[in-house]
Amino acid sequence: MNWFKLNLLMVLGCLAVLPSSASAEQPNVLLIVCDDLNTHVSTSGYPHINTPAFDELASEGMTFRRAYCQYPVCGPSRASFLHGLYPQSTGVLDNKLDIRQVRPGTVSMPQCFKNAGYWTGSVGKVFHNEKIDPGGIAWDEVLRFENDELPIVTPIRKKFEEENGPVTNGKSRREWREIYPTIATQTRGQAPGYGPTGLNDGQHKDGKNALQVKEWLTDKVNGERPFFIACGLHKPHGPFLAPDKYFSMYPKAELKFTPASLEFWKTVPKLAQTKRYGGFGFEFGVENDDLRRDYMQAYHACISFIDAQVLVMLNALKECGHWEDTIVILTSDHGYLLGEKFMWGKVMLFETCDRVPLIVRVPKSVKGTATIPGSTSEGIVELVDLYPTLGDLCGVTLPKELQGRSLEPMLGNPQLGGKDFAYTVVSRGKDLGRAIRTKRYRYTSWATGEELYDLQTDPLEENNIANVAKSRNLIEQMRKDLVEVEIKASAKKR
Repeated sequence: MNWFKLNLLMVLGCLAVLPSSASAEQPNVLLIVCDDLNTHVSTSGYPHINTPAFDELASEGMTFRRAYCQYPVCGPSRASFLHGLYPQSTGVLDNKLDIRQVRPGTVSMPQCFKNAGYWTGSVGKVFHNEKIDPGGIAWDEVLRFENDELPIVTPIRKKFEEENGPVTNGKSRREWREIYPTIATQTRGQAPGYGPTGLNDGQHKDGKNALQVKEWLTDKVNGERPFFIACGLHKPHGPFLAPDKYFSMYPKAELKFTPASLEFWKTVPKLAQTKRYGGFGFEFGVENDDLRRDYMQAYHACISFIDAQVLVMLNALKECGHWEDTIVILTSDHGYLLGEKFMWGKVMLFETCDRVPLIVRVPKSVKGTATIPGSTSEGIVELVDLYPTLGDLCGVTLPKELQGRSLEPMLGNPQLGGKDFAYTVVSRGKDLGRAIRTKRYRYTSWATGEELYDLQTDPLEENNIANVAKSRNLIEQMRKDLVEVEIKASAKKR
C-alpha cells in the first residue's frame, strides 16, 4: 500500500469518530427555561398579570395548555427533560444527585445536538448548577452571571470593609455572610427574600442572560453550523427580586386571590402536606394578608421581568434574520404554590405545582411541521417529550433509550389528543409520592394514603374524594393505570 493511500485511510478513520456535520438546512433551536414559573401567565389563562412576550410567541406558535413536569423540584426536573427520561430512570430524585454518577453515559439533549454538528451555547440556569452541568461535552460555550450589587447594600458593605477588611477574605467573609441576610428583605436569599432591587434589567443576571443570547446571535458565533442555544432564566425563583418598575405594575391592594381553606388538611395524607409556610413567615392557620400580598407582588414582578427578557431574545432572532429558521420553545421546570391550600413553594403533587407553561413555535421553513399561528392544544403532554420532539424536528439521531414521545404530530394539528396520563413524582424521605393526571382526574398514591380530585368540578383540588364510596371503582382503575405508567417510567434503569 503506497503512502498516499495509507494517509487517506488514516484520515477517513479519524473522520469516522468525529461528530457528524449538521446540514445548513437544519433549523436552529432556542430553548428558554424559566425557573419555578407556575401558570401565572396570560397564555395559561391567568388574567391578573401582563406577559406580552409570552403572548407574542403564542400568536406565532402552539400553546400547550396541559403540560406537566415529571418532578416539581429544579434538579430532578431538569435531569429528566434534558435527558428525555422519567426520574426513576435518571436516578436523580433530589437536587444533590448528578446523573453522570448515578447513570453514567447518558447523553443529554445539548450533547446530542453537539454530536450532530450543532453549535451549542448555554447561559444562565439550564442544568441545575455548575457542578452538575456537563460543560464542554455538551456545550461549545457555557456562561452564568450574577446580579450586580444592590444599591442598598453598597454603603453597608463599604463601612463593614473599612472596619473589618474585604468581605471576600477569611473571618470577614464569614461575618459578612451572617450580616448580609439581615440588611433587608431583598438580601434574605432563599428564605425567601423579596423586593425591588434598585437595579436595571441589564444589571440582573437574567438581563445579562438575554443580552448574551442577543450577542451570540449578532456575532454569529455558530459560523456555518446551526445553533442550539439554551437560556435558563433564574426568575421567578426566590429570592423574588426584580427592577423597581415591575413592582409598580402590581399594586398590592389590587392583587386577587382566595383565602386558603384549612379543610383540605383534614382530608389528605400527611405526606401530601408540607409545612414550608413557616419558612415564608406564616403561622399555620393565620391568614397574613399583607405578607401574602408582598410575596405575590414580588412573584408577579419577577414574571413580568423575565417576560421582558424573553422579548429581548425574540427581537434578537428577528433582527439577526433567524426568526424564520429557528424553533423556539418556552417553558418552566415546574410550578409553584403561593399560599393555595396554605402551602408555599414546590415539592408537591398538585396542579399548580406540576403544570407548566409550554409554547412551541416552529417556522414554516421546517417542512411539514410548522405550527399554526395562535393554536392551542388541550392534549396532555410532558416535559420529557421535549427531547424527542426537537430531535424529530431537527433531523437529529436520538438515543434509543428516550422515554418521551415526540410532539411533532400535534404541532400541525391542534385537535390531536396527547397522552392518556401525565406522570409526576416527588420524594418524601425514602418514600416516593406518585401522581397521574388524566384529562379529568388527578390521582396520587403515598405510602400513607391516597388522593383523588375531579378537576372538572374541583379545579383547585380542595376536595379529596379518594375515600368516598362512589369513587371505589375509579380508584381501582387509577391504581392499575399508575402501575402501568410506573412500569414504563422505570423501564430504562441501568
